[in-house]
Amino acid sequence: MNCIHERAKIEKAYAQQLTEWSKRWKQLVEKGPQYGTVEKAWNALMTEAERASELHLEVKNALMNDDFEKVKNWQKEAYHKQMMGGFKETKEAEDGFRKAQKPWAKKLKEVEGAKKAYHAACKEEKLAISRETNSKADPALNPEQLKKLQDKVEKSKQDSQKTKEKYEKTLKDLDGSTPQYMENMEQVFEQCQQFEDKRLRFFRDLLLDVEKHLDLSNLEGYSSIYRDLEYAIKSADVPEDLKWFKNNHGPGMTMNWPQF
Repeated sequence: MNCIHERAKIEKAYAQQLTEWSKRWKQLVEKGPQYGTVEKAWNALMTEAERASELHLEVKNALMNDDFEKVKNWQKEAYHKQMMGGFKETKEAEDGFRKAQKPWAKKLKEVEGAKKAYHAACKEEKLAISRETNSKADPALNPEQLKKLQDKVEKSKQDSQKTKEKYEKTLKDLDGSTPQYMENMEQVFEQCQQFEDKRLRFFRDLLLDVEKHLDLSNLEGYSSIYRDLEYAIKSADVPEDLKWFKNNHGPGMTMNWPQF
């Protein structure tokens, strides 16, 4: 809407400048020394400016009354503002994607939790094995302490295996829900595509309307301006102007010699 409004302002300003230029130069030519048919040809330039000015004002009116209003009305129909800000259509799309994602996202969170627990258990297992290995080389360690370390290794292995099984199960659950997740997401996406299809088609058609309003070359009235201008200039008759000047300001003028 701003784009169209700015172009309309340019058309209006150009029309006003043409009119001002025409008015100023028409007065200068009238007061100047030019005469006859060449003066008429020169004045035809100012007439062209006035007629072109009218057409550019029509362009300005078409842009604002047709194209600008068309976008304004389309926006009202396509986008409905909410009390809390934003548009209803945007919220519906976001809610649709969020709803489609929710079950899968929940399972993904479980996978990430199981993965973290499994990696922590593996780390603990490696640490326990390392301690047990190092303790065997320590003569100061009594059998009871060694037994505790061995029990720790066994427990960490069991924990590692349990977390691994849980991790694999959550991954399997996630994989199982992926097709439904994709289907739900695609449904919401297709709704957005349909909305976007309407928007793109509307803008393409609107731009064609703007192009028609801007293209003055298709107007018969515009072509006639320059046909008339060319005719006026070519109608300038140099011998006729010379004859006129001779008869009005030269030897051919009426003489009024002094008499008694």
